[in-house]
Amino acid sequence: MNPAIARLYTIAQQTHRLIIGLMSGTSVDGLDVALCRISGHGFATTLELLQFETVAYDAGFKAEIQSVFSKKQVDLEKLTLLNPWVACRHAAIINDCLLRWGIPNNSVDIIASHGQTIYHAPKSLHHLPGFGNATLQIGDGDHLAMATGITTISDFRQKHIAAGGEGAPLAGYGDLLLFGKPGEDRVLLNIGGIANFTYLPGTGGEQLFCSDTGPGNTIMDAYIQQQFPGQYYDKDATVAGTGTANEALLTELKDNAFFGAAFPKTTGPELFNLSYLNEAKGRSNTTTLSAADTMATLCRFSADTIVQAMLRCFGEQKKLRVYSSGGGMHNPLLMTYIKTQLPLLEFETTDVLHINPDAKEAVLFAILANECICGNSTETRNSNKGLIGVQMGKISLPA
Repeated sequence: MNPAIARLYTIAQQTHRLIIGLMSGTSVDGLDVALCRISGHGFATTLELLQFETVAYDAGFKAEIQSVFSKKQVDLEKLTLLNPWVACRHAAIINDCLLRWGIPNNSVDIIASHGQTIYHAPKSLHHLPGFGNATLQIGDGDHLAMATGITTISDFRQKHIAAGGEGAPLAGYGDLLLFGKPGEDRVLLNIGGIANFTYLPGTGGEQLFCSDTGPGNTIMDAYIQQQFPGQYYDKDATVAGTGTANEALLTELKDNAFFGAAFPKTTGPELFNLSYLNEAKGRSNTTTLSAADTMATLCRFSADTIVQAMLRCFGEQKKLRVYSSGGGMHNPLLMTYIKTQLPLLEFETTDVLHINPDAKEAVLFAILANECICGNSTETRNSNKGLIGVQMGKISLPA
């Protein structure tokens, strides 16, 4: 037997596994590295977050990704070269983290790598007859495995699509296994580039689902980068907080079929981008709107569409608790807009559930890797297509 396969078989039978979860989101601000100790699988999963760090990308890395990110036409040679290049950069970050943490590479069982999303193309977005849902993440798993010496599981989203899903959001699987609580209706709200939520009813069962709601930080970040070169996001809503939301622009921003589509659904920066903003400004005669007022409006846009999705799904349930995570959680104006419109709901962050909210997405990919190795897909099957009962991820063995 191949020694690496024998090693994988042994890992699957261990009482616990050390798994590094990696997440690099559409904001392209850095790599989240979460070292997790995971025991069991399925509903018997327990997880301890041992180490976590977000390693910021330098301007050169961001520029390379932005050269191909969310664009219909790209340099195919550059895209081909970036696939291993991203993996090698991520491997170097992992090796450095492990060195600083004093943890030998050979003590880590698995790397769970989300990769870097380059393009997300559900049928609802591309409308091309004869083609199904598709998505593309780069950061080759074989290069990660070879450069770190650690078995790597990557490219999780393809199996979800192959099984009939849209490849996103995948947070529902880990949310279900880690955060469900009998007797308490919970929403796990993640505000990244795109906002999504998982509904975890206290009764369990088929009501559980996970869906995108629309933009989180994606247009706000892109607009800040355009208007304030060298600044990547609106820290503490400094710009938006000095502006006033423009109702005419807000109305046009909300005028898209995505918001009326049935749940669950998925989207990306391929739809919600600066072109989307500029077109809405043109229709609303607000092309001369100040940067502060534009940002205030974009902040309201994200908040309102999150709120509208939640109200549409659950109504104003007094006992519903919302646990937030993701970069948007740190935007005080965005969170104020959301909470003000949902006064009966209780808001916390996943900190109170013992998971650093900034680490949550990386942790959830560690959970997916654990399920890939030793899980039982029937435990996460859900009839409403919110959760498809499959193990996800491709396995890359080190030399």
